[in-house]
Amino acid sequence: MRGDVFDLDGATALVTGGASGIGLAIVEAFVAAGAQVAVADRDVDALEAVARRLDVLTVVLDVTDEADVEAVVVTVDAELDGIDVLVNAAGVLSQAPLEELSTADWNRIVAVDLTGVFLMMRAVGRLMLRDGGGRIINLASQLAIKGGSEVAHYAAAKAGVIALTKSAAIEWSGRGVLVNAIAPGPVVSPMTDRMTPQWRADKAAELPIGRFGVPHEVAPTALLLASSPAGDLYTGQTLGPNSGDVMP
Repeated sequence: MRGDVFDLDGATALVTGGASGIGLAIVEAFVAAGAQVAVADRDVDALEAVARRLDVLTVVLDVTDEADVEAVVVTVDAELDGIDVLVNAAGVLSQAPLEELSTADWNRIVAVDLTGVFLMMRAVGRLMLRDGGGRIINLASQLAIKGGSEVAHYAAAKAGVIALTKSAAIEWSGRGVLVNAIAPGPVVSPMTDRMTPQWRADKAAELPIGRFGVPHEVAPTALLLASSPAGDLYTGQTLGPNSGDVMP
């Protein structure tokens, strides 16, 4: 054992959306803590870049495709000899006034940001229950708690993630599977880079600390939840590294 407070030595983890942004920062933190990590993403080029830099297993994955999810989970389970930690970091974001929001864009955001989380939780949760326990960490958003202008579809999907997290925690915690969510505030990432400069400026001005976070400032929260004993008493919780944007 490494003897660190956040020690994942010998643990196995699967991180979706792990080739960029917060997902990649979590992958890097887990590898540094001693975990064997599988990185799942739909961006092949980004996966190849991660594989050149880190000693990880990489798999191409579309979290909205049920058959793809099931196949990838079987592969990772076999390659890593079990999955101790699942991080659902795959996500998409777009911007539109509610009255102009298309049904197609609503469905696209919900498919990735909520249904994809459900598909991954169900597939990996079965394995964790089989093996006697595990940790599931879902990336939500502070917008799930406070709402937001021109992001109603995203906020609604992420609110669903928080409700799904709580429900799974109620069902599974007694069988050893702890389920939590992280609700970051605005973070510099490829996802927020797609928003308008005015939106980003307005959001930064709202934050008590006056700036967006960066991915490596969110990753330690995932490390806490994945670690033992540090994360042993957390289940059904939503932790908020959010620059003060939401103060429960």
